Amino acid sequence: MRIRRRMVVAAALVISTVGATTVALSREEDGGPPVATAATGEWSAEAAAESADVSPRAATDGARERAAAPRSTADTRPVKATPRPASEVAKAAPASVGYLAERYRLPQGEAARRVALQEISAPLAATLADRFPDGYAGMWLDQAAGGVLTIAATDPAPIRQAVAAMPDAAHMTVVPARHSLRRLTGTAAELAATLGVEAGTDVVVDEQANEVVVLTGDRVAADDPRLAGARDGAGAPVRVQPRRSGPTVPKACDPRYCAQAPMRGGIRLDVPRDNGTVGGCTSGFNVRARSGRYYVLTAGHCVASGTHTHVDRTWHQFLGPKVPVNIESTSPVLAEYDGTLPYDYALLPYQEGAFTRWAYPKRTQGASLVNYWCVTDNPACATRGSRDVKITGVTPYSAVVIGSIVCATGSAYTPKAGEVYVDSGAGAGYVPGTRCGQVIGKAGGISVQICARPGDSGGPLFTESDGRALGILSDGDPGSGPCTNAAEKNHYAPVSLILDRANARTGLGFQIATQGPLLTPIGSSTR
Repeated sequence: MRIRRRMVVAAALVISTVGATTVALSREEDGGPPVATAATGEWSAEAAAESADVSPRAATDGARERAAAPRSTADTRPVKATPRPASEVAKAAPASVGYLAERYRLPQGEAARRVALQEISAPLAATLADRFPDGYAGMWLDQAAGGVLTIAATDPAPIRQAVAAMPDAAHMTVVPARHSLRRLTGTAAELAATLGVEAGTDVVVDEQANEVVVLTGDRVAADDPRLAGARDGAGAPVRVQPRRSGPTVPKACDPRYCAQAPMRGGIRLDVPRDNGTVGGCTSGFNVRARSGRYYVLTAGHCVASGTHTHVDRTWHQFLGPKVPVNIESTSPVLAEYDGTLPYDYALLPYQEGAFTRWAYPKRTQGASLVNYWCVTDNPACATRGSRDVKITGVTPYSAVVIGSIVCATGSAYTPKAGEVYVDSGAGAGYVPGTRCGQVIGKAGGISVQICARPGDSGGPLFTESDGRALGILSDGDPGSGPCTNAAEKNHYAPVSLILDRANARTGLGFQIATQGPLLTPIGSSTR
């Protein structure tokens, strides 16, 4: 995916919406650029020219780094914020609060405080990148160290002054870094061009190590002779590492349908294969083209692998009522899978006659939804229960903060004796539904510690408190049956990069739908 220099700042001074509640950041006097409306939740701001797609980390030798860093002359007026009270966040995000409380043995109030801090971290990062382009060096949440938002800077003093008046400033720390976010991102772009690959996917920035990372094993071989020279000529530290360590398995293999219409993220999509067997995936998010036509976003390997060479159709409960849902688009081709992130996506239009079944009948009830389906190992279900989460927009990949608490929904299932369902290979004892966990990495995708099984592929990754779409499940650690491994890792393709890719290839103007799919006139098929 092409690096998006405008992406971080495109979130600057933005409002993250939850219903009518807002979290806003602005400059003290000048008001800043335009912000999002509570109705749409879309990110909006005038971009600065030299922002970055990912963030770097602080170095540890504070005194030496301060001496080496240039002094900043940027505007150091305090950043103002209007965050939501932790009590409101606790009501809006019970599973996220529950995860933190259980994982770190915290009181509910402290867990809610941490989620409230997370809500303001992305717009704060964008603001700092805009105001301190040569000083800001990224941020991350450190849950193990007490729920602290760590901000890295080549010159900590001005940024420390700017955030001193922020709510919960006691849990923000500014630490020294040798290289700014802008320098690291520029180095990544130059290195990617030299290697003939893409910045942001093949060459990324490690925000906590303050380094550029070349990912090998796909487009770049570990023994590529160009690496040594490219590293020597780089303007920042560069390390080389395998794209993925350890075995991984696709998360799409005979998944089960487990939800109800209207179309929401988390719905079961069964897909017949070329060899006569049935596989499938989980629906991710509703997507709308500029023409007004609606699509369902799921994983590309559901319809674009070696066992899917024909035009695939998806069905609701294939062994039961077999209700038609989607069909693979062939003109233009809207599915892509090459075995790496983020190129694992499929945008599926509806089969003929299927749209009216899955559409939302009234505009007043037309908010696009993700199905939040309770499972026994999700502690928040005892207090809130199953429900729908309204999707308010997309969090750009650049604004996904490591350490954030996120939630994922899947429909994988292995039937018990006598049940008539397609077996996804999830393993006996795995319960399909919604679980929450922590973002632990961003190496071309979004890596999380959330349990998932074959059949959950394509399922949505989102933030519970504000309904922002983050990614769709691609692959992850092997696993079968109940969720017993707290360290299990799974990997999500970022929605913002998927939409950029699809729009660059087709010009159809795809965006995450915050309403619908609605019963409105639909243009001709794009198949």
